[in-house]
Amino acid sequence: MTVEVGKQNVSHLQTQTQSERTVKDSMKFIIPSLIGVLLFLVPVMYQGNMTIGVGIFASYFQGLLEGIIPLFMTLIFCASALLAIYTKIAKPQWILSQSFLQGLFDVGFFWIGIRIIGSAFAIMTLNGIGPEWITSDFTGGTVLYSLVPVLTTWFLFAGLLMPLLLDFGLMDFFGTLLQKIMKPLFRLPGRSSIDALASWMGSGTVGVLITTKQFEEGYYTRREAAVIATNFSVASIAFSLVIVSFIGLESMFVPLYSTVVVAGIAAAVLCPRIPPLSTKKDTYYEPVGMQISESVPEDKSRFQWGIEKAVEKASEVKGVGEVTKKGLQNVFDIWFGLIPLVMALGTLALVVAEYTSVFDVLAYPVVPLLELLQIPQAADAAPAMIVGFADMFLPAVVGSGIESELTRFVIAAMSLTQLIYMSEIGILLIKSKIPISFLDLLIIFIQRTIITLPIVALMAHMFFM
Repeated sequence: MTVEVGKQNVSHLQTQTQSERTVKDSMKFIIPSLIGVLLFLVPVMYQGNMTIGVGIFASYFQGLLEGIIPLFMTLIFCASALLAIYTKIAKPQWILSQSFLQGLFDVGFFWIGIRIIGSAFAIMTLNGIGPEWITSDFTGGTVLYSLVPVLTTWFLFAGLLMPLLLDFGLMDFFGTLLQKIMKPLFRLPGRSSIDALASWMGSGTVGVLITTKQFEEGYYTRREAAVIATNFSVASIAFSLVIVSFIGLESMFVPLYSTVVVAGIAAAVLCPRIPPLSTKKDTYYEPVGMQISESVPEDKSRFQWGIEKAVEKASEVKGVGEVTKKGLQNVFDIWFGLIPLVMALGTLALVVAEYTSVFDVLAYPVVPLLELLQIPQAADAAPAMIVGFADMFLPAVVGSGIESELTRFVIAAMSLTQLIYMSEIGILLIKSKIPISFLDLLIIFIQRTIITLPIVALMAHMFFM
């Protein structure tokens, strides 16, 4: 009798311990994921603009250190180039023995050259020395004083806080829940919906960063990562408001963004089904292999299985130290590895756009198409259809002087639907492990332009009847 009671007590204690563990793991999923949703996916108004929690931190920090960031990042660029050169020549063990540092500084001669160029451009622009075509407000000045501070602060907080989205089960929960929508429509896992939401509410670059990390951790195949990065890194609502304001169409924001959404969905459905995206291999990143499973057991609902997978993922997190280390590595990877390339290639792209007629020449074939679509001032608008490949903001600059509101509407909408621009997204993708080449990006940019332009033109005519 005593033995039986003892067994019951032990069984009760085991059940109680297991229950406590389940509650603890559930809270480990719910609380960090909820914070992640609030910071990355919930839009809020801040100083008259719609943004997200991470954006508020970034904007505040940027304002606080406005005069310091260009100098600080110039020093980072120089350190990035010098450490890469040092690693290539001296092969120091304190770098080569650590996989993260090795990946950051043991790079090829091409990337070392780009880092040196980025450092040189930053030094020249900061001190106002050298050719004006490098240091002017429209080229190096735009990148160092406008683009670099935004990227620096956004990626500081996005990098540090991104584990809240990725490591505590939120992606697994939404992946299971939305698989039946994302798979047939876009040929993608359900978890890719988080990438799209993070871009839509916050920043396209944050969306690409999430996609890159998910690919490197074995949750996307090469094809899926390439598709998500080039079709779901949509311009944020905040940036869209800036474009609309600059081009003088504030009163048309809702119709314009509705047009962007419709055209963007059409492109996201069609582009993955044609080369070059359709030819990418459905294989996972070799060092980690396949880590994803969104199939649902027959005896469980999709919601129940999503919760179970999320709790299981959250239980794998060892502690705050591990999450903090991962966040800091995200930040340093961007600061030392990516932003120097943005300084170099972004400046060169703007030089081509500002000081050469390359984009004007390339725009000649677009004029008949715009005339066919009955877009007023087609010859003036044509360069704006092409120049977005260099930088997303340039079409608005080109189109701001055009009289026709309908034409300005089309230009603004196209700049937000083309998505591929080299000064930021393009460089991030080329530098990443996702198999996307410069030629791929150029072809996808043209495809997105051809697919979305008729839709944008049709909706513009409807709104301006």
